[in-house]
Amino acid sequence: MVAAGAGARLGAAEPKAFVPLAGSPIVRWAMDQALACPDVDRVIVMVPGELVARAQGLIGDRERHRVQVVPGGAERANSVRRGLAHLTEHDGVVLVHDAARCLTPPSLFSDVVRAIRAGHGAVVPGLAVADTIKEVDEAGKVVSTLDRSRLRAIQTPQGFVTEILVHAHAEHQARGHLGTPVTDDAGLVEASGAPVLVIPGHPLAEKITTARDLLVAEATVAALPDRPLP
Repeated sequence: MVAAGAGARLGAAEPKAFVPLAGSPIVRWAMDQALACPDVDRVIVMVPGELVARAQGLIGDRERHRVQVVPGGAERANSVRRGLAHLTEHDGVVLVHDAARCLTPPSLFSDVVRAIRAGHGAVVPGLAVADTIKEVDEAGKVVSTLDRSRLRAIQTPQGFVTEILVHAHAEHQARGHLGTPVTDDAGLVEASGAPVLVIPGHPLAEKITTARDLLVAEATVAALPDRPLP
């Protein structure tokens, strides 16, 4: 679970993962949703190095055998690699999840795992795009209008056969692209030549990026008939 970003666009006084949502830190919500999935054995959470102890303090005694907190990196890809380093030979499937998508329901985790077990090496959830999307050049002029029926807004958790993801990250390092921003792990897998399947995503898996997103998440939590407990 990636939770090491500063979240500058949120405009909060602390890293986004530790900003409260309905009284509980965003990262705690994200952990709860993941741990509630019967297909998730354990969760490795990557947080800013100076906040490891604080994150560990959010874990209850009954959860400590399922949750491990490790220092993240300066970039998303670095954080994911640090998490991968803590996998064992028994971890044949790995899910990479953004803590900022903290209301993602446990059912979506299961959907991704189910698709992996059905034989797909890389699986990501996505939602159909409602807006018209245009490609523009450096001057802002339209180059083309994309066919939105073929577009998907990709969410997390993204699931992989572990060796496929490890290989993709190794290739990324070998190409010397460590300074290139990586927005999702599926992109690295695609670059390595492996196919990626997109399955239906979920509206609750939307990402908290801005202050408006946080307000929407607060309203969503308040409106849920079966409110998940933080």
